[in-house]
Amino acid sequence: MYDFANSGYTTVVITAVFNAYFVSVVAGGRPWATFAWTLTLSVSYAAIVLSAPLVGAWADVHAAKKRLLGATTTGCVVFTALLAQVGPGDVALAVVLVAASNFFFGTGENLVAAFLPELARGSALGKVSGWGWSLGYIGGLLTLGLCLAYVTHAQGLGAPAADYVPVTMLITAGMFAAASAPTFLLLRERARPQPLAPHSLRQAYARVLHTLRHAAQFRDLRRFLACLVFYQAGVQAVITIAAVYAHEAMGFTTRDSIVLILAVNVTAALGAFTFGQVQDRLGHVPTIALTLAGWIVTVALAWLAEARTPFWIAANLAGLCLGASQSAARALVAYLSPADRRAEFFGLWGLAVKLSSILGPITYGAVSWVSLGNHRLAMLITGAYFVVGLVLLAGIDPERGRRAAGLASGSDAA
Repeated sequence: MYDFANSGYTTVVITAVFNAYFVSVVAGGRPWATFAWTLTLSVSYAAIVLSAPLVGAWADVHAAKKRLLGATTTGCVVFTALLAQVGPGDVALAVVLVAASNFFFGTGENLVAAFLPELARGSALGKVSGWGWSLGYIGGLLTLGLCLAYVTHAQGLGAPAADYVPVTMLITAGMFAAASAPTFLLLRERARPQPLAPHSLRQAYARVLHTLRHAAQFRDLRRFLACLVFYQAGVQAVITIAAVYAHEAMGFTTRDSIVLILAVNVTAALGAFTFGQVQDRLGHVPTIALTLAGWIVTVALAWLAEARTPFWIAANLAGLCLGASQSAARALVAYLSPADRRAEFFGLWGLAVKLSSILGPITYGAVSWVSLGNHRLAMLITGAYFVVGLVLLAGIDPERGRRAAGLASGSDAA
């Protein structure tokens, strides 16, 4: 249910509506507008990179994942609602509110992921992760659908984007708050507080430093995190600039972009659910390799597309790969993590994903700025990250990594 709740934020704010609104209306379509958007997100991701391992380690020590999740959810909901105050020319206000809301979203995303190993045995991690991701896309679909209904109504009355986009921020914040309620009412914290050092904050830092210093012990997890940084750089670039690319390169309107992302959410849900069912049988690494090959094809199609039909095909292929690759990655990290340090290791997962969230979008934004708005070139260059990820993936042995995690936790990690 939390995946269902928080997906509306990324779908509406980051992917479908506010990003294009920021570039075309708030920043007035200036040459630096796309770069400013990607730089804003990169700053928030950098803050998550610096804090994620510490937050995860602190949550492990205090058995406080649910408590911290409540705080991050409140932060994201409040700052998303405040985006309704952003109008034409309010670049500074938009930058601050987007950076803050995205920081709270990303930190909460790490925390909720750390519940996965408590809710599923090792043999079912892929399946349960797939359920979460697929339900998440349905949640994003519902929130975006409500926004589409309002946008269609407002456009029918002749309202400009500066009037109806702010209202979609209130819709998104309200849906996040309401749909996350079952998580806080029903989910219980199964972890137990661990013995505290005199300075628990210092202990949390010590745990993170211990993990980093002994990373060689987890060679397959370490390699997968490096792989994740590169291929997620491509994924995050696509997520961040989807509506911008559709608007700038393909001539889509706000309503066109919302309809496109609605369709992509359906295919993403199907991809997450389908691959979640087969991942535990097919294997984590082959599943991810298959999705990376799909991403490479997607980027090539989008780069070549001149008409809307091939672009629609590319977008829906991206949806299938998006749901599958994200679900599979979360399950593989759970599979390779020691049982008593899951929140900490998901903090490292969050660190890798947020590094990629800096690398991919900022590459796209910089290329589009330097090339004076050549979005096709920017898409092609960021697509190279999928190729690097596929190469790194080839050296990962998940069973060897699973044994290392079991030895580290003093269990068989079955």
